[in-house]
Amino acid sequence: MAVIHRTTMQPGKTELLAAWLPTRPWYAAGADGPRPVRAGGFRLDDPEGEVGIEFMVVTDGTGPDAVAYQVPLTYRADPLAGAEHALVGTAEHGVLGKRWVYDGVHDPVLVERLHALLAGRAEPQAQTATDTPDPTVAVSPLAPGGTGAGAEPVRVEEGPDHTDVVVRESGAPAPLVLRVRRVLRADGDGGTADGARGRVTGAWQRPDGTTARGTYATALTAAAGLTEFTA
Repeated sequence: MAVIHRTTMQPGKTELLAAWLPTRPWYAAGADGPRPVRAGGFRLDDPEGEVGIEFMVVTDGTGPDAVAYQVPLTYRADPLAGAEHALVGTAEHGVLGKRWVYDGVHDPVLVERLHALLAGRAEPQAQTATDTPDPTVAVSPLAPGGTGAGAEPVRVEEGPDHTDVVVRESGAPAPLVLRVRRVLRADGDGGTADGARGRVTGAWQRPDGTTARGTYATALTAAAGLTEFTA
């Protein structure tokens, strides 16, 4: 169970994201540069209690042109070996000390927990309260494919508005793609028209104070012929 500390981080999360977002292929540059504002999201618990896991939503811009981005983050007490390319930055936590903050799609702990959420083995947690489920996050469970016991990340592929994490499911004959929406769109509960085997939807706040709801992540069967697992 993750414990939420009432303290500060220096630099703050949105400060880190202001420098990091422009480096992403899916970032739509604003006229005044990035000015991310926290707008929603949820957390997942690491069963080992070592890694903080947060799916943060930020908005950038004002009025109808504001863009909502989803940034899955992990917080670690030590660097993640081999993940230098995924480092968002470091920050000093008021209680826990120095934390290494990573783009979570490259962190195997977050990937496994996202799979667990889609498989019904994890529960979305509130961002700002300890041991409190978040009822605003809805999950359409993953249709059977593997054993449901776990998933190992294979590679990460960036798209124009999303990131695909290809995983090997325990006991499954074919790989699975966990598609994380980076640029969020208000599409209600999303439906299943795109052939998704599972879906996570949630809400965020627009700059004008209204609430939007859309797809955070989907699970898709990998394209036929994808049989080689490469790092």
